[in-house]
Amino acid sequence: MRNPADLYEWAMEPRLVPRGLPLIAGLSGFADAGHTVLQLGAYVLGTLEHEMLAEFEPDILLDYRARRPVITFSRDHISDYQPPKLALYLAYDELHRPFLFLHGYEPDFEWRAFSAAVIDLVGELGVSGLTWIHGVPMPIPHTRPVGVTVSGNRRDLIDQFSIWRPVTQVPGTALHLIEYDLTQDDLDVVGFVFLVPHYLGDTEYPTALITALQKISAATGLIFPTDSLRDAERDYLSNIDEQVQGNSELQRLIHALEERHDSYLAENPLPSGAIADSQASLPSADEIAAELEKFLAVRRHSDDENGRDSLF
Repeated sequence: MRNPADLYEWAMEPRLVPRGLPLIAGLSGFADAGHTVLQLGAYVLGTLEHEMLAEFEPDILLDYRARRPVITFSRDHISDYQPPKLALYLAYDELHRPFLFLHGYEPDFEWRAFSAAVIDLVGELGVSGLTWIHGVPMPIPHTRPVGVTVSGNRRDLIDQFSIWRPVTQVPGTALHLIEYDLTQDDLDVVGFVFLVPHYLGDTEYPTALITALQKISAATGLIFPTDSLRDAERDYLSNIDEQVQGNSELQRLIHALEERHDSYLAENPLPSGAIADSQASLPSADEIAAELEKFLAVRRHSDDENGRDSLF
């Protein structure tokens, strides 16, 4: 395995960082339904005070052919080059309390060395615990709260928030590996995987970000301002309702999702297993997904022809 210290460079002296800070992490590149991770990064790095603490080396960790860097072409020359960034930041919440924030691309290579590098940083900085987030698409209606699957060793948070607790095999992420490794060292770790309505998975879903900030607050005690986010959420949901209101077929399908969702929660006050098809008269999740995607594809085509903006 490569020396983990080769994967990053310090941007400031680690001795200047207070000990015992919580670490919040979100890596983009796999799934990220509702752009949950990207929104969190834009929120922290765009609205909160922060400074870069360490940066990881993309030439080691990235497959550039799979995720090509962005260049700016100005008429006859390249005027800017934006390499992908994965960095550790020192940031401050609304009360100016410090925390650590790991954000950027998910590595393509060297996962073992990357996990070891993060664990080294955790040890050197005396991190108190890790909270990480991810978003996955699920057949859940936007008219219900965003659900969450909670992993890690924070039993208090698992019991309080985890509404879907399957025993299953799923594609792993780099943060799953880091969670697994850190729990072997008995560090407090909690992962929040948010269940985003699958038909909104390719959009920037404000409700997913607001829910993520609430769960991060519950895990760390940090406080984040959300007034502007809630204004954006109201506008977003209003737009959805406007598009749904005039289509009885879509209303029926969303109502079916609501019934499946509510039936599952009623039958599973301490839920386990996948969302069940509890009513044979209801369409399956795949049928609902296919119909919703068909409707939204038609809607997108219509909006493009009419020059209208659409959330879908």
